Amino acid sequence: MDGDLNQGALTTAQEAGLVACRSCGLVCAPNAARCTRCGERIESRDTHSLQRVWAYMIAGLIAYVPANLYPMLRTTQLFQTTDSTIVGGVVDLMHHGAYAIAAIVFIASVIIPVGKFLIIGYLAWLLSRPHARSPHRLHFLHEAVEFIGRWSMIDVFVVAILAALVQFDMLATINPGLAAVCFALSVVFTMLSAQAFDSRLIWDRAIPKGHHERH
Repeated sequence: MDGDLNQGALTTAQEAGLVACRSCGLVCAPNAARCTRCGERIESRDTHSLQRVWAYMIAGLIAYVPANLYPMLRTTQLFQTTDSTIVGGVVDLMHHGAYAIAAIVFIASVIIPVGKFLIIGYLAWLLSRPHARSPHRLHFLHEAVEFIGRWSMIDVFVVAILAALVQFDMLATINPGLAAVCFALSVVFTMLSAQAFDSRLIWDRAIPKGHHERH
């Protein structure tokens, strides 16, 4: 469907006198207290959605700062310990010629988290007031954040695998640093922020195209 379609031609479930369950998606009558399928409480809109989105996103930002400042990996070889941050690890991988792995780690650890913060912040700011943006495109942004979010944990998975496999007592050991915990917390908070977002607000706050043009 074209994102620039006249919004006046669209009818939302709320305008049709229906309410969708946020848990299973079943369409219920507006006077229903509980979903007949899953038993969850029926709410037309989550009135505290944006507050939770901002709270989780700020918590994720706070955790993301030390995730980039503190070491992600602590490698010990023959009594010599080397710390590697996220960016430092990417540089080391490029130095050893592993450009593909370096690109994957950089995208998953830097590009995706920063992009998620920007998109979630943009949506939360935009939907705090009426907007004239295409609801279809905004909904696509929200779905993209939820889909891509799960891949942000790839850096933590790599650290966990290396820490489990490389344990040779005094010869060579790899242990996760403080940044691994901070990065995992940041990813969890951003995922919670995206899930707390009530996407129905995208349609509620949209200004009909004809109304926007008249004003």
